[in-house]
Amino acid sequence: MTDSSTPATRRTILIGAATLAGLPLLAAGTQANAAGTMPKANVHFQTTPKGANQCSKCNYFLPGADPKGAGLCKIIAGPIVPTGWCTMFAPKHA
Repeated sequence: MTDSSTPATRRTILIGAATLAGLPLLAAGTQANAAGTMPKANVHFQTTPKGANQCSKCNYFLPGADPKGAGLCKIIAGPIVPTGWCTMFAPKHA
């Protein structure tokens, strides 16, 4: 009887460890996409619209329970007012 298994190489162990490390990210993927982490100052966030452009019309805006209240942004950290604006503004697709 011969042993056909080969010992684990360093590469195999590292690939396995990287795969296992990434599994929690997959499980929390929807939560990670729900709210951003970028500071408001980095995107020049303002609480007033810029012309007709405002957060409530942005593809990244996630409205809160009250449509007129604060929501979240997929990019920016913290509560976001619907009438705000930042340099990451991307109009919603119709």
